[in-house]
Amino acid sequence: MSSTPVIDVERLNVTYGDFHAVKHLSFQVEQGEFYALLGTNGAGKTSTLEVVGGHRAPTSGTVRVFGRSPRDRRAVRPRMGIMLQESGFSADLTVQESVRLIGKLTQRADRVERVLGIVGLTHKARTKVSQLSGGEKRRLDFATAVYGGPELIFLDEPTTGLDIQSRDDLWDTVDKLREDGSTIVLTTHYLEEAQQRADRIGIMHKGTFSREGTVSELTRTLPAAVRFSLPSFPAAAPELPLRATRESDGTFLIETFSLQKDLSTLLRWAESHAVQLGELQAGPTRLDDVFRSIGSD
Repeated sequence: MSSTPVIDVERLNVTYGDFHAVKHLSFQVEQGEFYALLGTNGAGKTSTLEVVGGHRAPTSGTVRVFGRSPRDRRAVRPRMGIMLQESGFSADLTVQESVRLIGKLTQRADRVERVLGIVGLTHKARTKVSQLSGGEKRRLDFATAVYGGPELIFLDEPTTGLDIQSRDDLWDTVDKLREDGSTIVLTTHYLEEAQQRADRIGIMHKGTFSREGTVSELTRTLPAAVRFSLPSFPAAAPELPLRATRESDGTFLIETFSLQKDLSTLLRWAESHAVQLGELQAGPTRLDDVFRSIGSD
């Protein structure tokens, strides 16, 4: 495995007139890594990906892909597959023709029939793009991104519009590409996809990183939550053993960085005082909790 990062971004700035879209952003993506780039609306992730993908020049800073400038299209583009939210395929081309065209443009070698089989579009090979459903168009987008097994693949909201089976098939294909050494960069609003699959996550807010790290590192920054109700809690009952907040719906919330220890304390207290804990829920912080916390930073 190469010691050179596949993507190396150092103090990237992107401005549009007086608007500073990306501010002094630095990060790296290693070979074979699954990296999720997330962000609030207007955070700057699209501008960042446009620069990394070679579609936009940075205002300042340094960006390297495979050790080269992403603007060096001849050197970089054949090694990179991109699945955009809107691909812009010609409506008059067939599915087969669209995939073959992308193969020629990217200079990657593959068999169109093999790729269409992977994404379940073999039966649509001679169908015009204009006649495809929304989900079928997304599968075509994915087909053109993975044509030729590129070393670096950008997936921008890849599962939008897909049914459950198509989503599972897409991720199975991504898993196989990773086994072959491909590096994946994902942007998505489905945070559970990032939580389940990403090796590391960068969360952008107002043009730069608010958080970056593994899922475990990110979720450890916030306390876990224990929620419960006390439907038969007598007025003279003993005081709760832990500090709790009573919420507007009458339930109790305990926030803790020691979930197992504090949950055990609560359960022992309930048993010793014959107190019923209704609707008991306990769990670690999830990525969506971290995401929601950004706005309050």
